[in-house]
Amino acid sequence: MQCKDFVVGLLDLCRNTEEVEAILNGDTDVSCQSSEPFGRQNLIRLKLAIKYEVKKFVAHPNCQQQLLYIWYENFSGLHQQNTAVKILLVLGVAVGLPVLAFMYWIAPSSKLGKLMRGPFLKFVAHAASFMIFLCLLVLNAADRFEGTSLLPNMTIHDHPSQLFRMKTTPFTWMEILIISWVIGKIWEECKDIWSQDIREYISEPWNLLDFSILAIFMTSFIARLMAFWHAYSAQCYVDKHHTDLSDMTLPFEIRYFQLARINWMPSDPQLISEGLYAIAVVLSFSRIAYILPANESFGPLQISLGRTMKDIFKFMVIFITVFVAFMVGMFNLYSYYRGAKHNDAFTTLEESFKTLFWAIFGLSEVKSVVINIDHKFIENTGYVLYGVYNIIMVIVLLNMLIAMFNSSFQEIEDDADVEWKFARAKLWFSYFEHGGTLPVPFNLVPSPKSVISLLLGIREFLWAAPQGKNKENPKDEMELNKVRRQLLSQMLFQTRKITKFIFLNKQVQSSHRLKTQIFSYSLQKIMNRLIKRYIVKAQRDKDNDEVNEGELKDIKQDISSLRYELLERENHEAEALKGLIRRLGEVARFQQKEQ
Repeated sequence: MQCKDFVVGLLDLCRNTEEVEAILNGDTDVSCQSSEPFGRQNLIRLKLAIKYEVKKFVAHPNCQQQLLYIWYENFSGLHQQNTAVKILLVLGVAVGLPVLAFMYWIAPSSKLGKLMRGPFLKFVAHAASFMIFLCLLVLNAADRFEGTSLLPNMTIHDHPSQLFRMKTTPFTWMEILIISWVIGKIWEECKDIWSQDIREYISEPWNLLDFSILAIFMTSFIARLMAFWHAYSAQCYVDKHHTDLSDMTLPFEIRYFQLARINWMPSDPQLISEGLYAIAVVLSFSRIAYILPANESFGPLQISLGRTMKDIFKFMVIFITVFVAFMVGMFNLYSYYRGAKHNDAFTTLEESFKTLFWAIFGLSEVKSVVINIDHKFIENTGYVLYGVYNIIMVIVLLNMLIAMFNSSFQEIEDDADVEWKFARAKLWFSYFEHGGTLPVPFNLVPSPKSVISLLLGIREFLWAAPQGKNKENPKDEMELNKVRRQLLSQMLFQTRKITKFIFLNKQVQSSHRLKTQIFSYSLQKIMNRLIKRYIVKAQRDKDNDEVNEGELKDIKQDISSLRYELLERENHEAEALKGLIRRLGEVARFQQKEQ
């Protein structure tokens, strides 16, 4: 905690951009900074702060200003524009994304290519690609928005010898576009895993969500492909032996692919594919939360939602324990009374799960525990267990979950600005890294640079193989000696050039060392200046605290002395009052004697 306060205190004392950069970039050499794209700062210490969640350091205004400058490095005036201009820019990038990708593919070093490599435009391109993917998921079901004309008990075909499943299993062009996006995303995730440590990749929750989405999508597509392959094999059999299926009796393994949907087996690959596809669609839409921290309106809301999700996972441990206990207990109680109850609740493990789950939302009947036999003890035991379950789950645990939600939301609200800026910095940093410019699925198209590198690698491999064989052949020994003599004569000729090159190289190295020493000296000077300011400020604060403590002691002493003075004055006044009363008594007695 003291270390966190120290680095935040140093940022508070920075008076110019040079000092802020010295803190954020660390003691990295000048040459390392120049290796960053476009001479961009490496921000090595800021990366460590994000890794170890030093949130106040990351959310500091000086730090955020540097991040904002890098984020809009090629669009310096865009930050001051209104929301309408930004929306138009996003729509323009989304519409022209294929053209932009093609222009970057043929000219990555052009002015447009440099703009696309900028963090902001890279983020917009990736976000637009993801939104297009979500639109494809919606449009893929557009033909069934008002209901399908093909009922579960119906079959259709284009010609008499066509099987019904050959109409349902082939992929549509929309699904092929979705598959291409998924494959491109898989390639992007593989590159991320290759470029960073696998443990670092797994530690990020969004990477786990992406992995789950892609795994479910691929499993769904593989199951769909299996269904198509089986249907295609059956169709090949029909085409080989029959021309009309109207009056033909087919084997069951072939006739199965002619049956309507209501007659399909529960383990049919197409049914499994449709179920997994629905789960993947839901998870895909939930990934919108990843880009929400970029917006200052939705960012804090998304952070609050993420914190509540953590509370839900903690709560699920207690919830599942109680739920499983009552589910097994009620099943053991009513499993012998199947057919002798008002309904099938608790007669099977599945029915027990359904009844108790919907009881949480008040959708299960009380008659679920009633049996049609005069076994009152069993029935009363069921009433008691069912009542205790509702008390624990509905009254106790659900209210405890609501209280946890309120507590988490209040914690976020108390420090909402710091939490949001930290989450936004993490999002921005993911687009500061070099590479990954083209969004999915355009990243599947290899760039000319990649193609040339691949061809050179193949050429080198093919050229090295014959060289290895020639070395093992003794007939080429004379040719090798001739080559050696030629090389020796050339070496004598190149001695001067090599000597001159070494001299120039030493000059370059000395110049590089000089730059490094100058940079290190400048950095050391800046850090010494900041530390001196920090020490002076700490000493001043300490002196102020001591003065305040001395003043408090003086006030306490004054109050104590005033208290003693008041007590003494009170005693003196009391004695004087007693003397007056005594004298008045004497005067009164004297007057009575005279009368």
